[in-house]
Amino acid sequence: MENITGTRIKSLRKELHLTQEGLGNILHVTKQSVSKWELGTNIPEPPILKQLANMCNCSTDYLLGTTDVRNYTDKVFSEPSKLNKDDNTELNKKDEKDIEKATEKFLEGLEGGAMLNGEILDDEDFELFKQAVKNGLTYAKISNKKKYTPKKYRKNDD
Repeated sequence: MENITGTRIKSLRKELHLTQEGLGNILHVTKQSVSKWELGTNIPEPPILKQLANMCNCSTDYLLGTTDVRNYTDKVFSEPSKLNKDDNTELNKKDEKDIEKATEKFLEGLEGGAMLNGEILDDEDFELFKQAVKNGLTYAKISNKKKYTPKKYRKNDD
């Protein structure tokens, strides 16, 4: 069985130029704990996993091997304005207000808070979730504008 978590922890530790003991000191665990993670015999507890992910600028999902996207903020949650940089579709102020309203309306439906794997999202994760919803709505708006705007009204359409 492949040890993705251990391999990624070891790789990230080496990127930080740390020994197992050095990483253990930072995370307040023993060198043996780090060794067991890297060998795949143990997995870090959630609070330590989150601390390690923050330290390495990656997600816990990346560390656990559930995604190959190392840094969501770079790959997934870019500014919505960058979503349409390669095409001629631009959002106007009304579109941006509509997206904000739709995002807020969607999030209002989550009165008890959003949950992932049975745990309520903390503020940082909720903000990432909110940005994902907003980016999804932005992408849909841009796609619909491209699809439903008559050619005679499109800017620079070849």
